[in-house]
Amino acid sequence: MSQVTVFTGPERRRRWSEDDRRRIVLAAFSPGAVVTQVARQFDVSTALIYKWRQEARKQAVGFAPVMLTPEPLAQPAPVDGAAILVDLADGSRVSIGAGVSPALAAATLRALRG
Repeated sequence: MSQVTVFTGPERRRRWSEDDRRRIVLAAFSPGAVVTQVARQFDVSTALIYKWRQEARKQAVGFAPVMLTPEPLAQPAPVDGAAILVDLADGSRVSIGAGVSPALAAATLRALRG
């Protein structure tokens, strides 16, 4: 006679969407967060969170020093050390520092446009 074993409980091999991965990585590496606690909260292994972070770093272009002002200024005035000032549709202003590489400045402007 044959025997059948039935496993109950959550499936161990799950598929995570890009949005879920991004949300979990951001939660795990936000200031004051503990990776193991976030891993338990989302029921995912810590090794997988570190792997997702590593993959995200490979895809990231980089970060540029940026300063946002909550209200539009009366007249355009350059921020100290700013090479590029971008006024956004919501009235805020983005300032990109003079020391930023041209490739990084271009990537920042593309991100703001999209």
